[in-house]
Amino acid sequence: MDHSHNKLLKEKVLKALDMISPYLQTDGGDIELVEISQDKVVKVKFSGACSECPYLNQTLTAIKEAILKEAPEINQVISVDHMQQ
Repeated sequence: MDHSHNKLLKEKVLKALDMISPYLQTDGGDIELVEISQDKVVKVKFSGACSECPYLNQTLTAIKEAILKEAPEINQVISVDHMQQ
């Protein structure tokens, strides 16, 4: 990816995370972007209550949907907290 495309992609992903973050913060958690790899894999990290939440898989699914809505060119969204996903 060239630098300008990478910057635009990052902006799209951050926009999606910014839409979800307030909901996570309401429950005492949060999410941050760790990186977007060259093969368009988004890596996120949960913090606070989210890192111990029993509904983390459902939350991650919702985050994937939000990111793909903003940036359909993304191939995968994974949590660095639970790399098996």
